[in-house]
Amino acid sequence: MADITQNTVDVDDILRSKMGSKARFVPTGWLKRIVHQDEVNAYLWESRHLTGVEWLTDCVRYLDMKLDIRGEENFPAKDDGRLYTFVSNHPLGGIDGVALGSIIGRRYDGNFRYLVNDILMNLPGLAPLCIPINKTGKQSRDFPAMVEAGFSSQHHMLMFPAGLCSRKIDGQIHDLPWTKTFISKSVKTQRDVVPIHFEGQNSERFYRLANFCDRHIKKVNIAMLFLVDEMYKNVHKTFRVTIGKPIPWQTFDKSKTPMEWAKFVQDRVYEL
Repeated sequence: MADITQNTVDVDDILRSKMGSKARFVPTGWLKRIVHQDEVNAYLWESRHLTGVEWLTDCVRYLDMKLDIRGEENFPAKDDGRLYTFVSNHPLGGIDGVALGSIIGRRYDGNFRYLVNDILMNLPGLAPLCIPINKTGKQSRDFPAMVEAGFSSQHHMLMFPAGLCSRKIDGQIHDLPWTKTFISKSVKTQRDVVPIHFEGQNSERFYRLANFCDRHIKKVNIAMLFLVDEMYKNVHKTFRVTIGKPIPWQTFDKSKTPMEWAKFVQDRVYEL
């Protein structure tokens, strides 16, 4: 049996792997409190026997999330022999991904994969469902190959095309512009795109910090460090999840560029 004192998430180890010798300049005591290291590790130990969709569903229970799902009839049949790309806005930056993974995983018997930041690979229950992406390190060179592997697989894909969680823009909670990858890869692999809107928001403190970082500290996504803290602020809440009608892959023709089609789908999501 594993040692109960062993940390599954260890801020010191993560910083060393990401920053090398520069990690010593980071105030780790403060950071461990912000990422709720002790609470997270306690839960990871409690749920150590679970992986994949079972773990995601237990996370929803642990966070006491209530999911008000609208438009379930728009989900494609799981036995139609086709593969789909599910795309969503990303208002919360963490538990929205957990919730959608639980919803889609239960409906399609676990047959889906995430494209996620590789820090999330430190969560052992989530790791089997992930194609890890490290946009800030050397692994970024492998990003195209990872995306190709995901879309060439026999799994449905779940993506947050903004890449980052939503910002507060002109007083509205809204994603940054979506990237075009899901369009080009869905066309190439003939996957219809299923738009999903997740309703939720983080704290005002988070949006102030995120906007400051976006303007002045672009190389380091400091706001991301606060997402676990935001997750704990969102416990016991109800979130509305709206499933839109699938958009046939043939829609994305040469009349628009892939970036323009990405904006078209993003706009469709916000109309749900």
